[in-house]
Amino acid sequence: MAFDFKKEYKEFYLPGNKPVIVTIPAMNFIAVSGKGDPNDGDGQYKRALEILYGVAYTIKMSKMTDYRIDGYFDYVVPPLEGLWRQEGTSGIDYRRKSDLIWTSMIRLPDFVTKADFEWAAEQAEKKKKLNCSEAVFMTYEEGICVQCMHIGPYDDEPATVALMDSFAESSGYVTDITLKRPHHEIYLSDPRKTAPEKLKTVIRHPVKKMD
Repeated sequence: MAFDFKKEYKEFYLPGNKPVIVTIPAMNFIAVSGKGDPNDGDGQYKRALEILYGVAYTIKMSKMTDYRIDGYFDYVVPPLEGLWRQEGTSGIDYRRKSDLIWTSMIRLPDFVTKADFEWAAEQAEKKKKLNCSEAVFMTYEEGICVQCMHIGPYDDEPATVALMDSFAESSGYVTDITLKRPHHEIYLSDPRKTAPEKLKTVIRHPVKKMD
């Protein structure tokens, strides 16, 4: 059976609907950064997803080629994730989606090296006719965070964030969103196939101990 990161690391991908404090270790990702409304059908975000999935599935299906990745095992491609920020605010103003600055990313298994990533990006360019020049191999370590499962439309996330902020404070932490540790979302539902009220999104915010 293919290794499923969501099932093997439930503490990172399947929190309950009540906030929890969690320490996130360093992980490697394929990442593409850009700016603008993610709902723009012809925008950077749509192209970023095409690149991410193109490279991610090239790595997963490398077992069907002559290229060999040391330590490879079969796995389910992890869910799409996003780091989000806007100039002039530590949070997200959902009314100004055109001002969003984002990094979209998909986790890589630990056995994937930067050289393996570069091979996959080159193959995706050749076979899928994708320009993968914007894709990077990124290591990201968030450290201590508060996270919670949000169920419902993305625009309703502020209510869940308010619960997270309150829980963090009651636990002796304060939100610590910075350029290096921004608002983080993990998408467990496909918005093309799921009703808005049933969307499942993990929301994660970095925190630090109160002074």
